[in-house]
Amino acid sequence: MAITMKSLANALLILCLLAASCQAKGLGRHAPAAISPRRTAPRRDPNEKVFNVLQYGAKPGGKQDSALSFIRAWRAACNYRGTARLLIPMGTFLIGATIFQGPCLGPVPIKVQIAGTLKAVPDPSMYEEDFWILFEKINGLLVTGTGTVDGQGNAVWKYNDGGSRFPSSIKFNHVANGIIRQITSVNPMGFHISIVLSQNIRAKNLHITAPATSPNTDGIHISQSNVVKVSRSVISTGDDCVAIIQGSTDVSVKKVTCGPGHGFRIKTWGGSPPSQASNILFQDIIMDNVKRPIIIDQTYGSKSNSPSRVKISDVRYINIRGTSASEVGVDLKCSEAVPCEKLYFSNINLKYYGPKKLPFTSTCTNAKVNYVGNQFPPPCR
Repeated sequence: MAITMKSLANALLILCLLAASCQAKGLGRHAPAAISPRRTAPRRDPNEKVFNVLQYGAKPGGKQDSALSFIRAWRAACNYRGTARLLIPMGTFLIGATIFQGPCLGPVPIKVQIAGTLKAVPDPSMYEEDFWILFEKINGLLVTGTGTVDGQGNAVWKYNDGGSRFPSSIKFNHVANGIIRQITSVNPMGFHISIVLSQNIRAKNLHITAPATSPNTDGIHISQSNVVKVSRSVISTGDDCVAIIQGSTDVSVKKVTCGPGHGFRIKTWGGSPPSQASNILFQDIIMDNVKRPIIIDQTYGSKSNSPSRVKISDVRYINIRGTSASEVGVDLKCSEAVPCEKLYFSNINLKYYGPKKLPFTSTCTNAKVNYVGNQFPPPCR
């Protein structure tokens, strides 16, 4: 699967699947049924100094909040003028809200190795902001390891009324030239990973899981960021697999397996102010029993009677195949104020496997679509 985009503002692009899975492949290659993150031992720099959180008072066992010890270890690593690595060793560590803030003084990147299991304090009232673990104002960051980040969201989801924003497990804010890889994230209170106001970020070889019923647990949530590449990961969660929000440009999602989650779609709210979402490519995607596989919805989640004024254009769907759980395989609901233009469908081959024998259809409103090659469901006319 390849999903790329160059320009997005005041629109929301979501890649995810409802009661289903999506297998990803690169051009000319066949993907396996699932993609397991590769875990390799990091290369060691003989001049690197290791800052072990145990040396700063962190207590394994998962009963005592070690957040302050983690922050002390980070400050020592960040202020060190040589090559530095923050080490979270094997063991289980309980931590509340934790901020790893730069800028740092040593050569880039500063490394954070998570070998153990981090467990969040499962009390939403303990988090004043929208994060559990925050990396902020850092140029050159590598977060890696074979460890697990457990938000313990199963203890707090019952308090989510739909109007509250629970903390993301990991948030990058104002991070440049960052990599997060090989981490396992389970059961976040809010999003698994949030990338905000950041540039040149790589998220790869991740394993992200939460129950299908978990509320608002986006896998990777990207906003106001530039040059973000998500690859070779498995995302199974209760909300959006990958959400690309307003102000984000040059984002790609490749070789990712998604499901469960929601359908993959472009959506804007009714009454949205003038803006645009353009140059978006969905290519080489395999659907497996997906509800409403292809969606553009410009009336999403709003009680406004005014049409969205977000202009959607230059969107390409190429080589998409598999099965649909709903009788509408392609559903395009564009704005009457600024109709969708330059939508391009090439070689769409979806089959309906719903419980009822119904016609398999496409619906299009205020959309200008060009078709090339095979089209199933049949194109709008």
